[in-house]
Amino acid sequence: MTYMFKSSNMQVKLHHHNLKLKHNFKISRLSFDVKPTLIVELISDGVSGFGEATENAYYELDTYKIASDITKIIPIIGQLENLSPEDFWNTLNPLLIHNRFALCALDIAFHDLFARKKGKKLYEFWNLDISNNPLTNYTIGIADIPTMIAKMKAMPWPIYKIKLGTPDDIQIVKALRKETNAIFRVDANCGWTVEETIQNSIILKDLGVEFIEQPLKADDYLGHAEVFNHSVIPIIADESCIEEEDVFKCHNYFHGVNIKLMKCGGITSALRMIAQAKSLGLKTMVGCMTESTIGISAIAHLLPFLDYVDMDGALLLEKDIATGVSIDFGKTIYANENGTGAKLIC
Repeated sequence: MTYMFKSSNMQVKLHHHNLKLKHNFKISRLSFDVKPTLIVELISDGVSGFGEATENAYYELDTYKIASDITKIIPIIGQLENLSPEDFWNTLNPLLIHNRFALCALDIAFHDLFARKKGKKLYEFWNLDISNNPLTNYTIGIADIPTMIAKMKAMPWPIYKIKLGTPDDIQIVKALRKETNAIFRVDANCGWTVEETIQNSIILKDLGVEFIEQPLKADDYLGHAEVFNHSVIPIIADESCIEEEDVFKCHNYFHGVNIKLMKCGGITSALRMIAQAKSLGLKTMVGCMTESTIGISAIAHLLPFLDYVDMDGALLLEKDIATGVSIDFGKTIYANENGTGAKLIC
């Protein structure tokens, strides 16, 4: 379903899609088979830029709420055509302070449009060197152990992120380790206690786990401090690091931060968060939602800034709705097109 709005010189199209997954995707607090997404298309001088925001129950947002909040400010969006991406974001930020997913979709679309009109890929516009980009992991959602093994074998990969938060977490990792020598990362999605995390870290280190992502509830800073001081492998914040002000809060509670573009409001705020994290000595990571290649292509241009990346969202889909960057055994291959390189195909 597509809605088109024309305001001043810049047109806005909103495309609603349902992304069907190859397999049911389960984490510690929810599971799903289909992920609704909203694609924002900004059109200027015959050039289109694309951005994306998906439904997210944890943040109590569906795509119609995201679309509604964008629709309300379309007359303002139409007047911002000639701004820089940062000024575009700064203008819209106060209007979408309550809906960072909407701001993200607009921000990505405007970055894409801006770079395309400059005749450059986004990383080229930033003068970045892509020769040492980190590899992305591939995520194995929670299921029974034989199913998790089958998912892993179906996608040979150099790095796996294993979703945990069950009574059988250690048994899961041990069983998967028997099947591969790949690097493991684990993500408990707030599903562990302090004691579990510290004890599990000892076992997981011996099982070749690189880091643990968000073991405790987001606001449990007393617990995070205990884990930070006693875990034998690094701890990466996810749910504890949503917006820019959260980066400093994570200092001395986590070893790194996983920044999600939709959570923080897009590329503009992510760039500031990455810079702040680096200044504090925190490892930097950008993660994805279950999303199409529209959103994944935006993440790809941030790779030279990062220590780790989780950008496998489109690989989990039965059918993608877009083209753009592709991923081969963890390595990102950029599209030939300028901007983010993404293009909606249905």
